[in-house]
Amino acid sequence: MLHEPPPDGTTLGADLRALRKSRGLTLQGLADVLGRSVGWLSQVERDMSSPSVDDLRVMARAFDVSLSSLFRINAHEAEAAHIVRAGNRRPIGSRVAGLVEELLSPDLTDDFEVVQSTFEPGARLAEPVARPTQELGYILSGRLDLWIAGRRYHLAEGDSFRIRGEAFRWANPYPQPCRAIWVIAPPVY
Repeated sequence: MLHEPPPDGTTLGADLRALRKSRGLTLQGLADVLGRSVGWLSQVERDMSSPSVDDLRVMARAFDVSLSSLFRINAHEAEAAHIVRAGNRRPIGSRVAGLVEELLSPDLTDDFEVVQSTFEPGARLAEPVARPTQELGYILSGRLDLWIAGRRYHLAEGDSFRIRGEAFRWANPYPQPCRAIWVIAPPVY
């Protein structure tokens, strides 16, 4: 009997496929990195086979995401494709100390993702990063210093910004946390 994944794309396989495609990897390319067959990987992406925790660790390294971002938080089946409850957000993102990122989108299968970032006092991204994305951010609370293409901006509650593939870095030298919402296209986590 063939197992058909839910049509709404809310499965681990759908998320893994979206991550693979966002990294520009073919099935063969990722299978080579994982030391697995293309057939096995294809079955995982179609939710016909389940990867082990060790497989997920290797995938997380290959995608440069946290292992926890690949685990789905239990949600009521009827709302999983549409609703993300505050207590059921998936942690995602970088491994920068003092930065907590949570996925606000139900999954990674859209053309964009929405992330809530909390920058703790003293947290900073020391080296600029550039990614092939368009990003829009909105500061919910606190303050943040943001460098885009080498130019420094001081952001405060209510400010917003856009990054179009330029190198950027950030710092929170302020005594209170900064919370921001980021919309990123295409998804990178």
